[in-house]
Amino acid sequence: MKAVTFHDVGNLQVDTVPDPVILQPTDAIVKVHLAGVCGSDLHVYHGRETGLDVGTVMGHELFGEIVALGSEVKKLRVGQQVMSPFTTSCGHCDFCRMGLTCRCREGGLFGWVAQGKGLQGAQAEYVRVPWAQGSLVPVPEGLDQELALLMGDVIPTGYFCADMAGINPAGTYVVLGCGPVGLMAVMGCFALGAEKVYAVDRVPERLAIARSFGAEPLSLDQDHLQERLLDVTNGRGADAVLEVVGSPQASRLAFDLVRPGGTISTVGVHTTPSFSFSPVEAYDKNLTFKIGRCPARHYMERLLPLVQSGRWDLKKVISHRLNLDQGKEAYRLFDEKREGCTKAILQAF
Repeated sequence: MKAVTFHDVGNLQVDTVPDPVILQPTDAIVKVHLAGVCGSDLHVYHGRETGLDVGTVMGHELFGEIVALGSEVKKLRVGQQVMSPFTTSCGHCDFCRMGLTCRCREGGLFGWVAQGKGLQGAQAEYVRVPWAQGSLVPVPEGLDQELALLMGDVIPTGYFCADMAGINPAGTYVVLGCGPVGLMAVMGCFALGAEKVYAVDRVPERLAIARSFGAEPLSLDQDHLQERLLDVTNGRGADAVLEVVGSPQASRLAFDLVRPGGTISTVGVHTTPSFSFSPVEAYDKNLTFKIGRCPARHYMERLLPLVQSGRWDLKKVISHRLNLDQGKEAYRLFDEKREGCTKAILQAF
């Protein structure tokens, strides 16, 4: 089969690799119709995360159709259209039962194979899904395929960031970064009852989408952010800052913008060895800091009514649609934000 594979930092190729096969009775094989290129894929692409085996199939966002099932999978069927969280989960361990499916004792992250262990990714024609019954979600009739793709990572991750922020209608909230996840964080804030949300980025196309979702856009390059937030909050600062970038600069800005006693909620993938603010600064601000990987599987069915309501045109975050053969170009477009790229997706079939 064809797949986008890792060869070195900045070097991805579209290769022919072996088709996946059933290895465990709890497995499924999914024919991938759509796969996404995610901001966290760029950490590997740029070498900020290291250790990936050469030849690993990239990607962790997928929508597709089941073509084979292990003998113990009873609640799914061949031919069923499914969406998948970016991490697999068994559905029955203690972490799965408490809703922390991203830390399942048996789970794994698609597109991460190191020293021969891990899961191949979804930017391919087919993908093996371990723990299929606990991981895969049948696509409801009428749900748009591209929304089904976004349901596996982008939508729940943005909503999770808002959920951790402790939204209430009287608060003032700031979203740092208006990539796909940041835009879904804007959506999540409003879905949870926020009335005032500011969205910060430097890319005009992304700020325009944030505005269409209801946020007040602020340019990272042109607006005096701290002065602006202090002015509109009577000198307090934001009640919560939602940081989705994953950089030291974004962390520091979040700290500077949040009020004393406020919350920083971050789902950006941080790869630096230390924080950009000190323990004493956090102490002196009575800061609440929440961070972590989204338990996407826990949120997927919960968010279906919201997504199906059509309150927001969530497909706006997708700017480029390419074939799997164009995988390298999709990464370049997304990485360099060329042609106003907000998110690129790949069609395998």
